[in-house]
Amino acid sequence: MYMNEDEIGEALQNLYKEGIVKREDIFITSKLSSFHLQSKEDILECFQTVLKNLQTDYLDLFLIHGTLGFKKGAPFPNLREGDIIDYDEERIAMVWKTMEELVAKGSVKAIGISNFTITKTDKLLKTAKIVPAVNQVECHPYFQQVKLRTYCKSKGIAIECYAPLGSPSRFGIDPNDPVVMEDPVINEIATKYSVTAAQIC
Repeated sequence: MYMNEDEIGEALQNLYKEGIVKREDIFITSKLSSFHLQSKEDILECFQTVLKNLQTDYLDLFLIHGTLGFKKGAPFPNLREGDIIDYDEERIAMVWKTMEELVAKGSVKAIGISNFTITKTDKLLKTAKIVPAVNQVECHPYFQQVKLRTYCKSKGIAIECYAPLGSPSRFGIDPNDPVVMEDPVINEIATKYSVTAAQIC
């Protein structure tokens, strides 16, 4: 998904060979690419590529990257009109069923979602046999996602945060957006406890 799994796979193999760590000591998560949401065959192709790149026989956690799909070959992130495949409840149910089959085969220990709203998670749960282990979403002091966190907790779904520091170098950033780690309250708390702003976030 992020075009770095080859390097990660090589690095892990070196660690295994040097006896620094064993595979069972590592928790490996990957994502189902948004370019592979169209069919069961696409999903399985993506999954096998992930295993090959990471040089592993199984994943600890496999996430659906999001509810939108992209047409294969689309120039991400410079998507054109027609490159995005809109959210479809039945398609996501098919994707989840395929991922549940991977769990049944022992290829994945746990499966989860990413960037799912309350509404879309609720729709998924109507047909899901396995409750998502995780919903990975953007979450930081300026975007606390209180309702979503409360909802996921009530369903037994862990929240995993990305961009906990506010992602100041994210694509398409507005230069006028506030920077989380420059927030005066956060920095005041950090100074009080002799830690960094990042540790407070």
